[in-house]
Amino acid sequence: MIVKTKKYQLPTGTYIKLGLVNVIKEQWWVILIALAICAGYFWIPSIWWFIGALIAYGLYVLFWVIQFAGVTQMEQNKTIFERLAYEIDSRQILMKLNPKQGMPIQWNMIKRVEVKKDAFILYLSKAQFIHLPFRIFNSDNERKFMETILKRKELIK
Repeated sequence: MIVKTKKYQLPTGTYIKLGLVNVIKEQWWVILIALAICAGYFWIPSIWWFIGALIAYGLYVLFWVIQFAGVTQMEQNKTIFERLAYEIDSRQILMKLNPKQGMPIQWNMIKRVEVKKDAFILYLSKAQFIHLPFRIFNSDNERKFMETILKRKELIK
């Protein structure tokens, strides 16, 4: 069976938000560095340790926001933000720009999958993912079939 979805365009704001949340989840240990900087207070008591740690962590988050915002502006990434239809089966995910143009994504390219309350998020890397809201599936059975494929591929439990 092949699941054919409705056309969907990933909003740039959603891309930036999901990408930033993913990076912060994957690199949670950076907050430990900020806390280590704060621990300098016990060596030389000064409020500047806390201010410096806050500025450093703020700059780290700002760096990633700029990275994700920059991706939305690059010419080679424009296809990610166009209206795409998806054809999903047990072999691959086919991202279709139109009936003649498409790009296959093999299941082994997907590192992990998150099932949110309203969407599947398939992560290819830290900054690349496929966001499939449940509303683009034509029926509830197709969404459940997608979930079954993900379970068979051991991408979700």
